[in-house]
Amino acid sequence: MQPEIISKKLFYQGKIFDVSLDRIREGEIEYEREIVSHDGSAVIVPVYADKTVALVKQYRHAAGKYLWEIPAGSLENDENPEEGARRELEEEVGATAGKLELLSEFYVSPGFLSEKMFVFLATDLTETAQNLEADELIEIEKFTFEAAFEMIRSNEIEDAKTIVGLMLAGARFELNI
Repeated sequence: MQPEIISKKLFYQGKIFDVSLDRIREGEIEYEREIVSHDGSAVIVPVYADKTVALVKQYRHAAGKYLWEIPAGSLENDENPEEGARRELEEEVGATAGKLELLSEFYVSPGFLSEKMFVFLATDLTETAQNLEADELIEIEKFTFEAAFEMIRSNEIEDAKTIVGLMLAGARFELNI
């Protein structure tokens, strides 16, 4: 039997996420949880014919620094994850995928955040043109998987979705991680 949500008090409603205080009853116990509600994200590991992977480097204010990441973005208006992945791949990297395969889906931090990430492997890539939003100031660079794994080991890649995506894609290509 699922816990019952007794009340939900919305504190913040934003463009990307909302914040609420939820009161929950689970059996005889009542408790409160602060919840960040997010519609989910599409995450893409773009792998070119030469087995290089495109990473984007961008400033992440919450981390206070530039981070190397695989392309990703929030799902828009009930968008399905595959459509979101195709849109984000072209927007950020300037490529379309002939093949898009779901590798995994996972909750980022389910203790307080509803966001679920859908990780796709994009192959059979055709270069088009980027279509960045005004606040997307990113640098794109291609890396071999071996170089990317070394960047993980040396903490040059610190983003969890990127680590997960690269490891899953690397396993798909039977690379030593």
